[in-house]
Amino acid sequence: MPGKIRQYFRDKKDDAQDYAGNNGVIGKFLAVVLLVYLLVAVVVGMYWSSEPESFSVREHTRAVANEMQREPITGFATTVTMIRIAETLLDKPGGYITNDIFPPGLWLDNMPNWEYGVLVQLRDLSRAMRKDISRSQSQSAEDPDLIIAEPQFHFDSASWAIPSTEAEYRRGITALKRYLNRLSSPEQANAQFYARADNLGNWLGDLETRLGSLSRTLGESVGKASVSEAVANVDSDNPLNEETGGGDIKTDWTKIDDVFYEARGSSWALLHIFRAIEVDFRKVLQDKNAISSVKQVIIELEGAQGEMWSPVILNGSGFGVLANHSLTMAAYLSRANAAISDMRDLLSRG
Repeated sequence: MPGKIRQYFRDKKDDAQDYAGNNGVIGKFLAVVLLVYLLVAVVVGMYWSSEPESFSVREHTRAVANEMQREPITGFATTVTMIRIAETLLDKPGGYITNDIFPPGLWLDNMPNWEYGVLVQLRDLSRAMRKDISRSQSQSAEDPDLIIAEPQFHFDSASWAIPSTEAEYRRGITALKRYLNRLSSPEQANAQFYARADNLGNWLGDLETRLGSLSRTLGESVGKASVSEAVANVDSDNPLNEETGGGDIKTDWTKIDDVFYEARGSSWALLHIFRAIEVDFRKVLQDKNAISSVKQVIIELEGAQGEMWSPVILNGSGFGVLANHSLTMAAYLSRANAAISDMRDLLSRG
C-alpha cells in the first residue's frame, strides 16, 4: 500500500511537470507570434502612412471621358476630380484608417489627420455643388443626386460599426457618378453645372476661412501674442502708459503634427480641385483676368506637397537651428489664401 501511494504521487508529479512543460511551450509560441505580429504591424503601419501621389486632372478627365464615351463638357473635370479624391480616400494603401479599431491602423496618428483634411474639402465642395453650382438661381430645385452625395460625405468619419463610414462615403461616390452620367449625357439634360463667377466666389469665401484658420494654428506652433489681450491693454487716455503685447497663444506640442497633416491633406485635395476649376471655369476666369491668381494658388499648393525628409514634424523656433515644418506649411497656405482673396476680388467685379 505505501508503495502504491508513492507511485500515485510520482505519477501526479510527472503529470504536473508535463503540464507545466506544455504550458511553457505554448507560452513561448504565443510570445513569438505576438512579437512577429507587432513587427509586421509596424512595417505595415509605415506603408499605410505614406501619402498618395498627386495625379493629373486633365489626363484623368480625358481617360474617364473616353471610358464613358462622353464629351468632357463644363463641370466634367470638377465632378470626376471629386470622385477620384473620394475614392483615393477609401482605396489608398490601408484603405480608410480613421475608424480602425485594431493595429496598425489604431496606432497611426498622421494619416487620420491627413484624411480629415481631405474630407473637409470634399464636404465643402459637395455642399457648394448642391447649394450653388448646380442651380441657376435661388428658386431652382436642388439636384437629386447631389442631395444624396452632400450629406453622405458629412457622415461620422469615425464610425466602424453598421453603418460603416466607408459604406456611407461610397454611397456619396455612387450619387456623384449618377450626377456625372446625367450631366454628360445628351439624352438627359436635367443635370446642370453653372460655371459662374458668383458660384465660384461663394465657395472661395468659405475656403478663405478654412485656410485662414489652418494658417493661424500652424503659425502658433512657436507662440504668438494674443490680440485680444493686447487690445485690452490699450490706454485711450495716455498712450505712453500703454502696455504692449499680451499672453502667448501656442498650439500644444502634442497637436502640432495633427494640424500639419490636416493641412497636408487639405492642400492635396485643393491642389486637384483648383486644377479642375482651371478647366471648368476657364471662360469666366479669363473674362475676369483671374487666370494668374488660379495659377498662383496651384503653385503654392504644389509647394505645400513637397517631399518630407524628416521622420518627425520638427518644431524649431522661428529663427532657430532646427526647421519648423508648421511655419513652412503656414507660409504656403497663407500665400495661397492671399491669391484666393485676389481671385474673389476679381470675380466680384463687373
